[in-house]
Amino acid sequence: MLTDQYEVTMLRSALRDGTAARRCVFELFARRLPGNRRYGVVAGTGRLLELLTRFTFDDDAVRFLRECDVIDDETADWLRSYRFRGDIWGYAEGDVFFPGSPLLVVEASFAEAVLLETLALSVLNHDCAIASAASRMVTAAGDRPVIEMGSRRTHEAAAVASARAAYLAGFASTSNLEAGRRYGIPTAGTVAHAFVLLHERETDAFRAQVEALGSGTTILVDTYDVRRAVRAAVEVAGTGLGAIRIDSGDLLHLAGQVRDELDELGAHDTRIVVSGDLDEHQIAALAVTPAASYGVGTSLVTGSGAPTAELVYKLVARGTEDPDAPLEPVAKTSIGKPTRGGRKWAFRRTDEQGVADAELINVRTADMGNGSGRPLLVPLVENGEPVWDGSLDDARKRLRASLAELPPTATQLSQGEPAIPTYYVEQYS
Repeated sequence: MLTDQYEVTMLRSALRDGTAARRCVFELFARRLPGNRRYGVVAGTGRLLELLTRFTFDDDAVRFLRECDVIDDETADWLRSYRFRGDIWGYAEGDVFFPGSPLLVVEASFAEAVLLETLALSVLNHDCAIASAASRMVTAAGDRPVIEMGSRRTHEAAAVASARAAYLAGFASTSNLEAGRRYGIPTAGTVAHAFVLLHERETDAFRAQVEALGSGTTILVDTYDVRRAVRAAVEVAGTGLGAIRIDSGDLLHLAGQVRDELDELGAHDTRIVVSGDLDEHQIAALAVTPAASYGVGTSLVTGSGAPTAELVYKLVARGTEDPDAPLEPVAKTSIGKPTRGGRKWAFRRTDEQGVADAELINVRTADMGNGSGRPLLVPLVENGEPVWDGSLDDARKRLRASLAELPPTATQLSQGEPAIPTYYVEQYS
């Protein structure tokens, strides 16, 4: 039932006129990259494949739809036995994408494929947006780790998906325990300001935390006066204190001031963690400070201003009344939202130095001829059964390799054109 009504009413109408069984190809792609960014990151594929196996309509769902007159008896009978039995290809999770990249290619009957639209878009629009923003933050952070801390700023289910997408993009850990349990992501977290406020004295809170969690813990020092808190933290935990965290104020100034204070106290190895409404631009500005790591929440789970990857799911080829005839390309010609018809295959072309210089979308064949284009589409589902088993760690490695393949302009944080152009070709030799 995680779908929109118009998909079910299209099914009802197609069953009525006999077109429901026509073989069709749908593609999921972005017309543009949000925020004039240089690249997007494919994320959510693993979640989608998991959800696909459970995407059915049980008796309660069918009864509800029938009582609301959304479906008729014929559609009700069809939905009771529905499960996706078609084929899906797509970009491997962790690869980068550009406008026009067919992130998913779904081939099945119209009835089976059309019902996947909302499910596919809701998963990939969210996860690609989060991963794309997270990748920019990781780039800005350089070799300093970034912690995902956004659970309290989004829907509870979106928080888990966001943590997964952020980890895929290179974040070091998450505060979300369910993400840790479900996906094996390292978790992190100590105390919030409430714990400090609970105690009569800040020193009492620090002492209780160290006694419970050890001197390697991270102590939050900005509840009252930062300089005084730093001294109290070292007094309680000793010079072996693991880290202190600053969550407010002028972080550029405070990070340097706190480093001087820690060094003066002999806590040379105590790290500084900064957080507080950070985004990729603020992280880049903090590169000049002695901050050792960053905590990111709101900007991460909202895609840093781009909460959707602007993906769409469109019919690009259809069968005819003759089931043996080739599929016919179909396309929209509406102003501002045109599509390009025909089943497509995607390749990334590289120059002699191995640097990507174009995304090639072939509208005729899966064979690019001379082999200079890296094939981007991999089988995800065959006859309704998921066949892709890539892990989250695989996706992390793939993203690092994909970014290394792009020209240097790809990692610039300023607005600009996609890092490489997309070309539609009918053949390549």
